[in-house]
Amino acid sequence: MAKIIDGKEIAKKLRSAVSEQAAILKEQSVIPGLAVILVGDDPASEIYVRNKERAANKVGVHAVTFKYPSTTTEKEILDKVAELNADDTIDAILVQSPVPSQINEQKVQEAIIPSKDVDGFHPENVGRLYANQAGYYPIANTPRGIMTMLQHEKIDLLNKHAVVIGRSILVGRPMFALLQAANASVTLLHRYTPAALRRELLATADVVVVATGVPDLVMGADLKPGAVVIDVGINRLPNNKLVGDVNFGTAEKVAGAITPVPGGVGPMTIATLLQTTVELAAEHHQIELEQGWQNI
Repeated sequence: MAKIIDGKEIAKKLRSAVSEQAAILKEQSVIPGLAVILVGDDPASEIYVRNKERAANKVGVHAVTFKYPSTTTEKEILDKVAELNADDTIDAILVQSPVPSQINEQKVQEAIIPSKDVDGFHPENVGRLYANQAGYYPIANTPRGIMTMLQHEKIDLLNKHAVVIGRSILVGRPMFALLQAANASVTLLHRYTPAALRRELLATADVVVVATGVPDLVMGADLKPGAVVIDVGINRLPNNKLVGDVNFGTAEKVAGAITPVPGGVGPMTIATLLQTTVELAAEHHQIELEQGWQNI
């Protein structure tokens, strides 16, 4: 049976380390500031933002949410982003997705200055990631959190074959770049990859990351024995049960290590968001941190 990678426990350790780093900043009169822009009344988004605020306050990050009705114009949001870009008390800006159709989400993301782009979605930050540039820049939080999990579990990626299923800018594409930078040989699959080819490639994969929103896309029979399986998907079935993109029951019997759903990748995303916020605050105010989370 596979080892269960406990995302809740790793996230707890990461939040503790982030709290220590935030305390160092506070000693120098800097409180990391996170601004969240929420447009509309999507219930899931409201819950997610509320959880972010609660988690931020616990680690010493000042989180403030700017909530707008679903009728808000794109110009109003762009004006708010410009205001936050210029606000010295704000180190990180996040626009909660989805936004109403009258707002071009890409245009809003590009309006956030790269040094406050806590989600790592700005083209400049994405480009630096793909170029594997030296220096600090924010990286999409879910893939970065996955890399932290792999590091915590002491999973060596050198010379390994990694298969990533899903090519979104939120997970798949940055995951591909991060795994490559860690010296894995990476294959990126997507919805147009033929099922037979997907199964053929999965059978050779040492590490599998799945982020598609398709329940049971990957079964245990698809996996190489001993593979590390990271399931990013979270899907609610008609019976209200939450499941991932990987069939956990069958995969657990084949994999060497696997993340559960829930309790796997999810907790790491918020913890990594807080980590990035504190790092951006340190960069903004030119304070050197000890990077204590490297050893969680």
